[in-house]
Amino acid sequence: MLKLYAMFLTLIFLVELVAAIVGFVFRHEIKNSFKNNYEKILKQYNSTGDYRSDAVDKIQNKLHCCGVTDYRDWKDTNYYSEKGFPKSCCKLENCSPQRDADKVNNEGCFIKVMTIIESEMGVVAGISFGVACFQLIGIFLAYCLSRAITNNQYEIV
Repeated sequence: MLKLYAMFLTLIFLVELVAAIVGFVFRHEIKNSFKNNYEKILKQYNSTGDYRSDAVDKIQNKLHCCGVTDYRDWKDTNYYSEKGFPKSCCKLENCSPQRDADKVNNEGCFIKVMTIIESEMGVVAGISFGVACFQLIGIFLAYCLSRAITNNQYEIV
């Protein structure tokens, strides 16, 4: 049973290792995918409570940004042609920006989101490394205990 436990722990460790390597190798594709999806969601934005639109509003409110690269990204959307900028783009609370670019945040959200993700990568890597160390110690100790039990199985207790 200990060997089976150690094998499963080794399998989980290898899956985590492969996931980390794939994430590191394809990090640029992840950025491009995020940017493309964010642009697509912006074009489909509506204020009726769609979960994607809510996500855009939360990002824009929390990070004080507007659009993907800047506020002009909104000008290509149906929402802008109907109602102007969304309220989540406002520099101040309780404003109604409509089409007034002076009332909205100038910076885009993509750079801000990527900056936050990249700044938190050290924490994620550190925690992952700590978990991996504990897994390796668990694998090593399970094999040692299994070997000790196997070698001493004929001793009289």
